[in-house]
Amino acid sequence: MSNPDVIPTVDLSPFFTTGDDEGKKNAKDLIHQACSTYGFFRVVSHGVPLELMTRAMKVSKTFFEFPDEEKLKSSPVSGSPLPAGYNKQPAHLADKNEYLMMFPPKSTFNALPTNPSEFKEVDEDLFSSFVNTAQLLETIVAECLGLPPTFLQKFNDDRNWDLMVALHYFQATDIENIGNSEHEDENIITILLQDEVGGLEVRKDDEWIPVTPIEGTLIVNRGDIVQVLSNDKYKSATHRVVRTKGRDRYSYAFFYNLEAEKWVEPLPEFSTSIGESPKYKRFVYKDYQALRMRNKTHPPSRSEDVINITHYSVPN
Repeated sequence: MSNPDVIPTVDLSPFFTTGDDEGKKNAKDLIHQACSTYGFFRVVSHGVPLELMTRAMKVSKTFFEFPDEEKLKSSPVSGSPLPAGYNKQPAHLADKNEYLMMFPPKSTFNALPTNPSEFKEVDEDLFSSFVNTAQLLETIVAECLGLPPTFLQKFNDDRNWDLMVALHYFQATDIENIGNSEHEDENIITILLQDEVGGLEVRKDDEWIPVTPIEGTLIVNRGDIVQVLSNDKYKSATHRVVRTKGRDRYSYAFFYNLEAEKWVEPLPEFSTSIGESPKYKRFVYKDYQALRMRNKTHPPSRSEDVINITHYSVPN
């Protein structure tokens, strides 16, 4: 149950050199296997410096230790399409966390802290490093699906809608321990940097499997958009975060997203061109994103009313 080797570890170093075709093939095979089963995998030699990840965790922890009045100086700006800046989950919600969301470094919607003074520089560097890693992973996932390496990059060429979130999960109590309720990510690719406390769990065969933290690694999972584009060949993974008694948890989640106005539907390569019916209706990405955000801010009283990608499913 707690075996960390359940989630495969993929070495990306062959993609930063030339000539290691065998290493690339092994990595692709592992990623294809992960995308076809758990939907999660670890990456090492991923291009994000360990020193940068360490600094980012440090400035995040410092920021979240400030009193609320200091953190609220970074509240979201009006007019932002998503609440970039500092937010705290309302007390009545099951999820017990606070977070700071940011768009790409040059976005006018960002409300980054000036205290600690190095927060902006460190988080912008981390954001840029995550983009580079996600772009590499995007080409690998495309090849694993049998598509040209640049297919997804051309489909998803607007980087203005990527998001990074610094998260602080509060300590569990005697009666509840949910940090982030079970869900699937609505994007293309998610990259997670979690501290040594852990708490991420992925559901497989109706069992919750802990994704054990390993220093220097990043956790990767695919989102709903890949599920739709591939017409269910790759399904997004259900996961959650549970909190630990006596320990706070800190993490960064990077969401490699689509441009808001992008239309999404199963690619013909996985549907009409091979004689299979599309399993999803065509939809605009921002509409789905808005529905998912409403799940968080106004959770339905019934679990069956929670919106996920099945909202766009085509009846059999």
